[in-house]
Amino acid sequence: MSLFSRLREYLRDRKVASGIVLLALVVGTLQTIMWWVAPSPKASDFVGPPRSGYILMNFHMWSYDQQGHPAFSMTSPRLDRREGDDSLYITTPQFTLAAKKPGVPDWHGHSLYGWVNHAGTLLKLQGPVHMQRAAYDDTPAATLDTADVTAWPKQNRMETAAPARMTQGDSRMSGVGMRADLNDNHLELLDDSHGTFPPRKRKS
Repeated sequence: MSLFSRLREYLRDRKVASGIVLLALVVGTLQTIMWWVAPSPKASDFVGPPRSGYILMNFHMWSYDQQGHPAFSMTSPRLDRREGDDSLYITTPQFTLAAKKPGVPDWHGHSLYGWVNHAGTLLKLQGPVHMQRAAYDDTPAATLDTADVTAWPKQNRMETAAPARMTQGDSRMSGVGMRADLNDNHLELLDDSHGTFPPRKRKS
């Protein structure tokens, strides 16, 4: 009997064991082929949170425009200066946006978090934002409630995509999305806007 015939009889008598061995060989071959042709795993882009260059506790900060006039000031229990871009991450800031016109009061406010870029030209107020301005001349006091504000304090401009509500005396305005120029008291509500403007009382 030839060697081939003996091998065939051996495999025939042991069908189950032979099938397992054959299956293992096929799986192993396929795994080797997949490992060979598969692309290299992509390196992770995540490098962790930015490191703090330094931390300040209970700080007070002032920022000025190019003419040396006050742009905004801020106080907070904690400030983190981040390495890399030198931006500032601020916890529960209390801030003041300086008025650009004589006799007009500043806007004062607070938010949950704040972020200021290195140049001090961009300010982000995160979470609920409340602002208020005192009355002056014949203009009543005003309040503004919104969230997630992006502001350019040296230009006294701000905007948000969140709902916003402004109250000035007996007047009420609300809408979704807002642009505001605090220099000329211009407020633009972008969507779903509503307002109530009672007539002003005549001076006696």
